[in-house]
Amino acid sequence: MYIFAFVVLFLIFWTYQLHKCTKAKRDAVSNIPGPPAIPIIGCLDFILKINPRNVSQIAIENARKYGPIIRIWAFNRLLIGSSDTELNEQILSSSTHISKQRLYGLLKDWLGVGLLLSDGKKWHTRRKIITPTFHFKILEDFLQIFNCQSMVLLDNLAEKADGKTPFDVYPLMSLYTLDIIAESAMGTQVNAQTKGNVEYAKAVSEMTELSAWKFVRIHLNNSLVYTILHPRKKLREIQLIRIMRDFTKKVIEERREYLLKNSRHQSENGENENDIGFKKRSALLDVLLQSTVDGKPLTNEDIREEVDTFMFEGHDTTATALSFTLYLLARNPRVQNKVLAEIHQVYGDDLSVPFTLMNLNDLKYMEWVIRESMRIYPAVPIIGREIKTDFHYTHSRIGNGVIPAGTEFILNIFLALNDPRFIKDPEVFRPERFADISPEYNFNSIPFSAGPRNCIGQKFAMYEMKLSLAKIIHNFELLPLGEPVQPSVNIVLRSVNGMQLTMKKRS
Repeated sequence: MYIFAFVVLFLIFWTYQLHKCTKAKRDAVSNIPGPPAIPIIGCLDFILKINPRNVSQIAIENARKYGPIIRIWAFNRLLIGSSDTELNEQILSSSTHISKQRLYGLLKDWLGVGLLLSDGKKWHTRRKIITPTFHFKILEDFLQIFNCQSMVLLDNLAEKADGKTPFDVYPLMSLYTLDIIAESAMGTQVNAQTKGNVEYAKAVSEMTELSAWKFVRIHLNNSLVYTILHPRKKLREIQLIRIMRDFTKKVIEERREYLLKNSRHQSENGENENDIGFKKRSALLDVLLQSTVDGKPLTNEDIREEVDTFMFEGHDTTATALSFTLYLLARNPRVQNKVLAEIHQVYGDDLSVPFTLMNLNDLKYMEWVIRESMRIYPAVPIIGREIKTDFHYTHSRIGNGVIPAGTEFILNIFLALNDPRFIKDPEVFRPERFADISPEYNFNSIPFSAGPRNCIGQKFAMYEMKLSLAKIIHNFELLPLGEPVQPSVNIVLRSVNGMQLTMKKRS
């Protein structure tokens, strides 16, 4: 009896102390509205409603109810959700608040602490190493790879293009972008499109779904709790990570072997490093294999985590963006015809002009189409920051304030890109709106994020998508058959039923 009473008293005291510790945070964000929070428990009823399929709709409903900035308590964790351009700009522009939100840590077993997850000195060092690999001279070399892989894609699409049968375009785009990132950034051909049914691509897709499922269930953010409550899912994660690790390990080993052979060839023939040619040393993996930090080469784990990060980010996000763009073009023939006309204007009726960065830059309307597609369906709909030190802000509507250290800041890119205060008829697919975007809208138009931690490969992705769309639209008419998309917010935006359309070969 005495033991039970002691335990009860201890729990009461512990609960009081925990609640007391959050008082400063609660006072600091008292000017920000949000759903009612029970002490210690927080907005648990609100959080338990969320899943990957309804998170966007719940965000829209709460933005209407509380405004674009919302305060949410999850137990003793403070989350600030924002689709507000003014506040988002201050956060994203900061060179101090660059740490990723703690949820990203759930990807550590898969991706390691590479460019996506690292911060501080490690992030700055890796960013400095990797940035030159996306120089425009290197991107120009990659166009040949884009072009060759797009020819394989056209052959695969031709098999589907009967003009009457709907199909999900995403799986083909996923294999296509995997071939491109493997060959251009990693210097290795994996022939995903010709082999088909690539285990790695399937593992990435399943892993992102599992991760998203875990993200939105606050009690499963703890690895031990997740393992105890869902041992089968944890085991499946381990299996998926092994599949992906084996794939990237093979990529690294093959490239390392190539560089060693090349080095021996130089020595035997008396060639210097520059005789190899810039192109052969341009792959991201080459840079990682040859780089040093504080005089020491990167370890195998250092290289592996960057390769895993880029193999995932470099193919999955681009595949999603391409698939949603094709889906929207199929359902907007006016826009599709304008894209086709621009392709003919720049490249001629038979694409006789070689692709260069310069003439890809001339596809202005196509760029508006891509940006408009990524506005409606951003490949990465939500990003997060961990506020490590108090963040002081100035806001025209809620005044001056502070977001206290320890806060998890969630930037809702999907809502920000569809904010009716800054864009007319946001639900309408109208690329022309990008011809004259007001300055206030700049930080809403951020499908590649913005500020110091913007997407390092955004130019790579944009040129890849432009060349791909030019080839596809030139060869096929896209038709609006199939089911409407059902967006699901995973790490990367997906559709539950795929991105369905029909294609017909142009005469």
